[in-house]
Amino acid sequence: MIIDCHGHYTTAPAQHEGWRQKQIDAKGDLTAIGEEAPVITDDEIRESLEKTQLRLQRERGTDMTIFSPRAGGMAHHVGTAEMSEQWARNCNNLIRRVCDLYPDNFAPVCQLPQSPGVSPSNCIPELVRCVEEMGFIGCNLNPDPSGGHWTDPPLTDPWWFDFLAKLEELQVPAMIHVSQSCNPNFHFTGAHYINADTAVFMQILKSDLFERFPGLKLIIPHGGGAVPYHWGRYRGIAIDMGRKEPAALMGDNLFFDTCVYHQPGINLLADVVPVDNILFASEMHGAVRCKDPDTGKWFDDTRQYIEANAELSAEDKEKVYFKNSLKVFTRLKLPAVADS
Repeated sequence: MIIDCHGHYTTAPAQHEGWRQKQIDAKGDLTAIGEEAPVITDDEIRESLEKTQLRLQRERGTDMTIFSPRAGGMAHHVGTAEMSEQWARNCNNLIRRVCDLYPDNFAPVCQLPQSPGVSPSNCIPELVRCVEEMGFIGCNLNPDPSGGHWTDPPLTDPWWFDFLAKLEELQVPAMIHVSQSCNPNFHFTGAHYINADTAVFMQILKSDLFERFPGLKLIIPHGGGAVPYHWGRYRGIAIDMGRKEPAALMGDNLFFDTCVYHQPGINLLADVVPVDNILFASEMHGAVRCKDPDTGKWFDDTRQYIEANAELSAEDKEKVYFKNSLKVFTRLKLPAVADS
């Protein structure tokens, strides 16, 4: 079994983004738009997936993708909190339809209706709706709804505590994932994403977040940002501050994924980060959509790097491929064929 813990619906039918643009133009006035949601047929959903995500699953030998709305499309900095609620609800309903059509291939993770300056507690009703009413198994949590200006408090501030407590209560993990950058200093996938991954790790390192919420599970994607490469720096900072060292800090609470698109990067990740804290992921069909001219293989075919790593044992690879994901996504129900 190979579970890809990080996939986004980047190929949604055009009506989906079309409705979003209408909503932005109408400043959230649904009466002006004339529809509460875009009209998309099941066949159009199938067509959007069969030639991309599903084809790539088959070609690359992965079994299930934990699937969420397009990260760049969340755009929490656009419009009002009410508009974010409208948009998140539509995005999550569409993800639920995908998972209903392909229950063996996809498991749902939700978008939150975040908005700069608005308490994260505002997201609790949508989280509860998705988890308790629609069977979602996790969420994407944006630590910077401002889109690159970081106007809200750090994730370890009491500002976030009510929402984090609800995650712990529901026993669902959050993937730390920013959206678009409206700050020209930070390219959104090449800088803003990696910056956020690294920044949140440092926020957690100097906090008592997991002492406060011992059942909280967070995933930092994109291989943990810059953290594995600077593991010694973070160990030293932790020791200087009298805090837990990174490996001990991560424990049963913090996990990195394998969205790292070259062999040396995966080798480093597997060498310094405890194997129990690494989840297989590819982010396909997403940030990098071309082949490596040196190898002729797709950059985001991350399974090739796990397979080629000689230091990971067969048992280690099982942990990375699916056992760790089952430990983190406790609400995930595997298809019967996989159980057998």
